[in-house]
Amino acid sequence: MEKLTFYALSAPEKLDRIGAYLSERLSRDVARHRYGYVCIAMEALDQLLMACHCQSINLFVESFLKMVRKLLESDKPSLQILGTNSFVKFANIEEDTPSYHRSYDFFVSRFSEMCHSSYEDPDIRTKIRMAGIKGLQGVVRKTVNDELQANIWDPQHMDKIVPSLLFNLQSGERTESRSPSPLQASEKEKESPVELTERCFRELLGRAAYGNIKNAVTPVLMHLDNHSLWEGKTFAVRCFKIIMYSIQSQHSHLVIQQLLGHLDANSKNSATVRAGIVEVLLEAAAIAASGSVGPTVLEVFNTLLRQLRLSVDYELTGSYDGSTNIGTKIIKAHEERQLQEAVIRTIGSFANTLPTYQRSEVMLFIMGKIPVPGMHLALPSTGSGFRSLISSFLEPLLSFSLTEDPEVRLLVLQILLSLIDRHDNRPKFSSISIISDISVLKLKVDKCSRQDNLFMKKHGQQLYRHIYLGCKEQSSGRQHYETLFALLGLLSVELANEEVVVDLIRLALALQDLALSTDEALPVYNRCAVHALAAAYLNLICQLTTVPAFCQHIHEVIEVRQKESPYLLPEDVFIENPKLPSSLEKVEGDVLFLQSKITEVLGGSGYNTERLATPYVPQFTDEDRLSKRKSIGETISLQVEVESRNSPEKEERTPAEEITFETLKNAIVDSVGMEEQERERRRQVVEKFQKAPFEEIAAHCGARATLLQSKLNQIFEITIRPPPSPSGTISSGYGQNQSRSVPIYEMKFPDLCVY
Repeated sequence: MEKLTFYALSAPEKLDRIGAYLSERLSRDVARHRYGYVCIAMEALDQLLMACHCQSINLFVESFLKMVRKLLESDKPSLQILGTNSFVKFANIEEDTPSYHRSYDFFVSRFSEMCHSSYEDPDIRTKIRMAGIKGLQGVVRKTVNDELQANIWDPQHMDKIVPSLLFNLQSGERTESRSPSPLQASEKEKESPVELTERCFRELLGRAAYGNIKNAVTPVLMHLDNHSLWEGKTFAVRCFKIIMYSIQSQHSHLVIQQLLGHLDANSKNSATVRAGIVEVLLEAAAIAASGSVGPTVLEVFNTLLRQLRLSVDYELTGSYDGSTNIGTKIIKAHEERQLQEAVIRTIGSFANTLPTYQRSEVMLFIMGKIPVPGMHLALPSTGSGFRSLISSFLEPLLSFSLTEDPEVRLLVLQILLSLIDRHDNRPKFSSISIISDISVLKLKVDKCSRQDNLFMKKHGQQLYRHIYLGCKEQSSGRQHYETLFALLGLLSVELANEEVVVDLIRLALALQDLALSTDEALPVYNRCAVHALAAAYLNLICQLTTVPAFCQHIHEVIEVRQKESPYLLPEDVFIENPKLPSSLEKVEGDVLFLQSKITEVLGGSGYNTERLATPYVPQFTDEDRLSKRKSIGETISLQVEVESRNSPEKEERTPAEEITFETLKNAIVDSVGMEEQERERRRQVVEKFQKAPFEEIAAHCGARATLLQSKLNQIFEITIRPPPSPSGTISSGYGQNQSRSVPIYEMKFPDLCVY
């Protein structure tokens, strides 16, 4: 062997003949089953290959690959493994000169086939499969960086390589579940097909460039489809964890986009399959680096929301195509609900990876996808800043609090609490009760920032109005009132300055007036609940203001109620079986909180007495016009109610015009008449161009063109003022010389001046 190696290095031109001779000998020995000589020939080829790196090695490699192919085609497992080991050694060699005509198609096919070996002996079967995995790893290493080779990322190759690796990953999971003994595991762990497969798979994905991600991931999706592996979730999640951790982080969004596309493609598949894909998306989003959802952020949420809506439709209709034919698949409602929960969790996971400003935009996008009659949501531009995004989100969110469905109203209030609560104070307002000393709540109160003050100045009245209208709802129950109390409490500790405190006290007193009013036709329970809510909140706010006289008045009223009217306090209202009177007629005297008394005691502490003395009146907007609470008469006669001149609630604006039935009627009639005239004019124009002779149409168009030209000439005369023209002055019809501005394109220049 030493002499042969020395000879090959001394005379490189003889290397191809040496390879051809050894190849011929090996083929003959394989045919004659002389396997000892086969091993000797392969060992000789391996050593020559490792030693020689001259330019003429290409022809020798052809002979070498021909021999490896011969071994891999053999039925003997030992020869297949021998050929694979030789190929792996060759794959690790960096060649000095490129090869233009070498093909690895056979090796991809054969190694993939070995990965699926079903040999009877389990030990030999494992060795063959491992040899196949090593062979595929060698092919990838040899071809992935060589632009002159066949592109290993082509679907024809990936569709063989990736499923072969996944098959071994999956079969390895089944054998591992049998839990071998610790000693066996420690010795065989290094040679485990699963670990080898995972390492090979990670290496393959790690080498994938931007344009190759799709070809590498598509076979994974097809394999999981073909073998129904989405439903189990575990293996699918494991595969995509490997993918997400192995590819370059800037390519993560490509994988997520493919998963979203696959989810859309399986829209009419069973809920368990869709839930499996969504679960994988959830894990992928958690692994993806912050903000790497990609350039199409809204597309991600659009797809997930579409799947959520489809699932709800399937659950309601009972079929995937909206019909009730016998041949349609049976929808399992509980599976659809599990899918819906998975989609919602995934939306949250995606949103968690986004920066704050994009989260606000996503909330707006989701709100825009929820159908509300009469409401059109426009997304603001991202450049308008965080506060404008929150402001834009607040308006549509509060619009939902006016809907008929009490569950929707409750959900909206809970979302609002989550947005306002920045110091985890929400759990401390979980129930309504009269607390004699609020220090036991351990509330976290910070001084309001300038942004908080601006926010409340702009949106405070809107929040107060929706709290008032929420208490006015006849369908509101215990949870609604508890959530409204929590909202009042959070506003007091999170966003309240002196002006906001005054407004909140006025709002609480207005709620008391609402409960006393008989015009609203509120049930007894609701009236008692509003009284109790106002009492609990005034008890809270008086202790936050730390004005002794204010606290004394509130506590005195509460004590009177405890003795005479316990049904006006939360402890007797917000319980399982509240003991309420049959009617609520005579609520007066000492059981009521007095606006005059509160104004007096707070005025002594520097609060705005004029504002405190002004009863709170909610501002009604167009939302109420679209809401079911407004009657037709109220809608037609809208009139803005102007408060006192010094009230900050009144913005400086011109007085609103009173809109009466007559003005609305005239506006409607006028608009209808104008529409009719416009429609008739269009009809005449179309009819003219359809029926008039060509000469008439041409004359009409020519006249318009002449008119346009004359107007343009007038404009040019006015705007073009060049230097004096060589043509000098012109003579007017009355014999007078008149200067004229000659356009440049009409000037006559001597020939020598023209270039």
